[in-house]
Amino acid sequence: MASNVDMLKGPLARPMMMFALPLIASGILQQSFNSVDVAVVGRFTGSVALAAVGSNGPVIGLIVNMFIGLAVGVNVVIAKCIGQRNSAGVRAAVGATAQLAVFGGLFLFGVGMAVSRPILELLGTPDGVLDQAVLYLRIFSVGMPFMVIYNFGAAVLRSVGDTRRPFYSLVAAGLVNVGLNFVLVAGFGMGVAGVAWGSVISNVVNAGIITLILMREKGDIHLDVRSVIGRPDFGQLGKIAGIGFPAGLQGTVFAFSNVFILSAINTFGADGAAGSATAINFEVYCYFVINAIGQTAVAFTSQNFGAGQLDRCRRVFRLSLLMSVGSAVFLNVGLVLCRYEAISIFTSDPGVVRFASERMVTVLLFQGIACYYEMAGAAMRGLGHSLEPALITIFGTCVLRLVWVWCFHGFNGEFSHLLMVYPVSWALTDVAMAVAYARIWRKLRR
Repeated sequence: MASNVDMLKGPLARPMMMFALPLIASGILQQSFNSVDVAVVGRFTGSVALAAVGSNGPVIGLIVNMFIGLAVGVNVVIAKCIGQRNSAGVRAAVGATAQLAVFGGLFLFGVGMAVSRPILELLGTPDGVLDQAVLYLRIFSVGMPFMVIYNFGAAVLRSVGDTRRPFYSLVAAGLVNVGLNFVLVAGFGMGVAGVAWGSVISNVVNAGIITLILMREKGDIHLDVRSVIGRPDFGQLGKIAGIGFPAGLQGTVFAFSNVFILSAINTFGADGAAGSATAINFEVYCYFVINAIGQTAVAFTSQNFGAGQLDRCRRVFRLSLLMSVGSAVFLNVGLVLCRYEAISIFTSDPGVVRFASERMVTVLLFQGIACYYEMAGAAMRGLGHSLEPALITIFGTCVLRLVWVWCFHGFNGEFSHLLMVYPVSWALTDVAMAVAYARIWRKLRR
């Protein structure tokens, strides 16, 4: 199709940018719709509802990140088959992906419903926020199967160089979400429940569009819905899991560390929880840009590695690192300079503003440090090495953070002292990832 990017021939900078831009737009758009959720409840319902919705972000990440990581495995396996011109392998992987998406999504729904209250209580969610936070998470869980279907379908399309149609699907679903937020919250006064049901319905729309796109495909990535109830292809499922499981485990443990930090943030009360939730919106904007460039590196590296073009793989890494650092510095510095205007979109409560501003200065300003380990990890996954970056990231962004939070009261209980764990853990993870990346390339050269 005309929307597909050729990853195997010619210059790399322009096709990488053409591949990454829809992904960046998708991430920013998706976060904009999530930010609308927070802004609507903050403005029309109050700071308690804002804290209830915002505090669920790390919890939702903890539940869904394993399957988001498995979608990386889908991307790598199919892209490598394309580089090898293995049409049968592509078709088999698409069928396995459909099964994994449907049954994995149903599993997540059950988990979300079962753990909603226990996990929020375990995290010390403030009493005035707890009931609304549980309500939001239980309703949101209804849409989790559809969220998984979209992410897996988008991974299939990305593997052939198509990032535009997943973006168009996200635009349509996001507009539905925004419209429902205002109707259900501002119009019918449904508060947290209205925002949650808006998210569920938009996820249904998103999954429906991406499924229809794949069903109408004429090439190797055509989706036959009968494959969902067919005999499982354990060979393809094993390949997907071999790449995707370490990435998913990394995402899950990463989310766990953030949940653990959230438990410490909750000790600062509803203002601290709401302020942190507000600032996280801007961190996620910038992370989506970095993550989109990382997904670009995975796809380009996978296809070129499958085709035996190792020099292009090295060039992909260097270009992705340059693109990600430049983007992070530009976006994050701009947001920090305009932080009070940005925060005012969500709240005017002085206590919430103070905590949000402090988090933006302490965390957001240094987020560019994370670019190296994200790009090196993406390159290693594209080369078929998923376990090493997962273990390094788990140690750097989980173990260290757990120790830091455990020692938190020794830092005089200051909010900024707690948040310094982010830039410190990013820097140490960079060093370890650089060593692992160099070791893998020495093996490849031999």
